[in-house]
Amino acid sequence: MIDVVDGIFRRVSEDIPENPFVLRLWDGTERRYGAGSPRFAISVDGPATLSEMATRGSLGTGEAYMSGALEVEGDLQSFARLAFHPAVKTLQIRPRDKAKILALYLRNRNSVRKARQNIEHHYDLGNDFYQLWLDDTMTYSCAYWRDDCDDLEMAQRAKYEHICNKLHLQEGERLVDVGCGWGGMLLYAAQEYGVEGVGYTLSTEQHRFANERLKAAGLYPQVRAELLDYRDAEGEFDKFVSIGMFEHVGKEYYGEFFSKVGELLAPGGVGVLHTIGTQCEADVDPWIGKYIFPGGYLPTLGQICESMGQTDLVATDVENLRLHYARTLDAWAERFESCVDEVRRRFSESFVRMWRFYLHASAAGFKYGDARVYQVTFTNGLRSDLPLTRAHLYEPKTRSRRDAQPVSR
Repeated sequence: MIDVVDGIFRRVSEDIPENPFVLRLWDGTERRYGAGSPRFAISVDGPATLSEMATRGSLGTGEAYMSGALEVEGDLQSFARLAFHPAVKTLQIRPRDKAKILALYLRNRNSVRKARQNIEHHYDLGNDFYQLWLDDTMTYSCAYWRDDCDDLEMAQRAKYEHICNKLHLQEGERLVDVGCGWGGMLLYAAQEYGVEGVGYTLSTEQHRFANERLKAAGLYPQVRAELLDYRDAEGEFDKFVSIGMFEHVGKEYYGEFFSKVGELLAPGGVGVLHTIGTQCEADVDPWIGKYIFPGGYLPTLGQICESMGQTDLVATDVENLRLHYARTLDAWAERFESCVDEVRRRFSESFVRMWRFYLHASAAGFKYGDARVYQVTFTNGLRSDLPLTRAHLYEPKTRSRRDAQPVSR
């Protein structure tokens, strides 16, 4: 197996010589790849670990890292970059592991019952855990790094403002937020634009936290979060937003999702779908699907637009924020490391290593792989009165948006 891995690493280093590294074997020998000083060093504790990495893909590699059988000294993202090279991506995993991955996928499909369990797995780890390393807005999605954004909170607020501008949000309008998280978008829209709103989440922890902060701001119940599946949402709203939730829908349910969007959004209403996606259709990464986001699936832009096309929803603008998410994940990883001792105390060393691997591998995916972030603006039915360019998104904010003239329908 060492000869197989050595051959793969040499092919990778020939194509990416600027990413040099060292492989340290269990017998004390080293093999060097690429040119220059190593960015990282891989240490494996035995031939079985190397075999697991080569024959079980991300599952074998991720589990080896979680257990400590695999150590990576130096730049973890540069190590994760190896996974996106064709020589690694085309490795065939064992048939029995393929069967297990398929069974896991089928078991975690987002039915009404299973969707709640999948969300609880990741988002109900405790608000205090996320408060350790998220910014004060408690936003767990891609930020928007304008030139003047010098910290994470500023960039997250800039993201909310960017979306509000795309929505042409106006005072007195009703906003629905499907997958509202800890309520950051609802809070921002209500405070800055004077809207009423309802958010939906399946996370008990998020639901409680969102309503507590909305009550503290004096906005509840005009703005509130509901603990409810999007399929059970009701009402008619002027504007629709969903940030970082569509990844949890599952491709089998895209038609159902967009049908519900059409029911919630008033005729002529404007919506923004903000979602992680992928360049080309691919299976869910098995390690991510097992340990991080059970039931998750990343859509292609084509899948989004095709599913919208089955309804009266009309895409009007698409923006890819790929590098914005890479920078966001870098900020999260840095903040996570600053509180890692507390995370280890609350959970375990394996948990720390799992989250470290998740954050850095995800950042590498946006920098070097097929991961994307799509913001799709759309209307419910055709509209011909919206701005012809994006100029309104970048104009300086010289007056209160609540004083702006509404966009007519």
